[in-house]
Amino acid sequence: MTATAPLPDAVATNWVDRHAPVGLRPWLKLGRFDRPTGIWLLLLPGWQGIALAAAMERRLPDLRLIVLFAVGSALMRAAGCAFNDIVDRDIDAKVARTAARPLASGQISVKGALAFVAACCLISLAILLTFNWATIALGVASLALVAIYPFMKRITWWPQAWLGLTFNWGALMGFAAASGGLNAAALLLYAGGVFWTLGYDTIGGQILGAAPGRGGATRGADLLFPRLGAGGDRLHGRRPWAALPASGRGLWRPSDPSGAGFADR
Repeated sequence: MTATAPLPDAVATNWVDRHAPVGLRPWLKLGRFDRPTGIWLLLLPGWQGIALAAAMERRLPDLRLIVLFAVGSALMRAAGCAFNDIVDRDIDAKVARTAARPLASGQISVKGALAFVAACCLISLAILLTFNWATIALGVASLALVAIYPFMKRITWWPQAWLGLTFNWGALMGFAAASGGLNAAALLLYAGGVFWTLGYDTIGGQILGAAPGRGGATRGADLLFPRLGAGGDRLHGRRPWAALPASGRGLWRPSDPSGAGFADR
């Protein structure tokens, strides 16, 4: 597959393949800009944190924070996806859904991908340094969550739980940026977001996992919904409760890299 062809998990009419210069397309696809849903999933908790802090002080959200969090979320999601692809490049090359990704297919080198990650992180750092110290500390701490996530897919059946911890960290940052600190309301917002992510990523993972070429990966989605058929038909059919009985599988899995390269929103 060439740089001009849409990736299998991207909408055929995505803006990158329709409008971006051909030379930029592999880089934009490395950052998943052809699949912007993940940007929203990372951004919304941050906006919720900003809005909650403002509402508790009976004022409107700060437009400056809204814009800066939007740019920062897009950049950090791109950096996280590129890092994920660096870690999983050898496995992605063997899986039908991911084999055409720029790094796995050889369109971009590992050094180039690392430079891309560094550039996204540096711009994000410049944005982060405009916030208060509480937000800066939370932003630095988030790097540990991002760095560890690709490896969680090798040691646990529940990588989407770690994804929830990572993708909703912005709720804490947004609240801190708008109020100067954290309180119980911010922590409850974060906890709610973690369970939200656990839900949508488990369901989405099961539907994706039913497709051919998944590389033998098994995740919490398969354990919660072991009776789903191809394409998640019981989830979308008339009897969704038929999928609910869970298996007794535990939290940790044997080291098995075939389960990597799977859940990157």
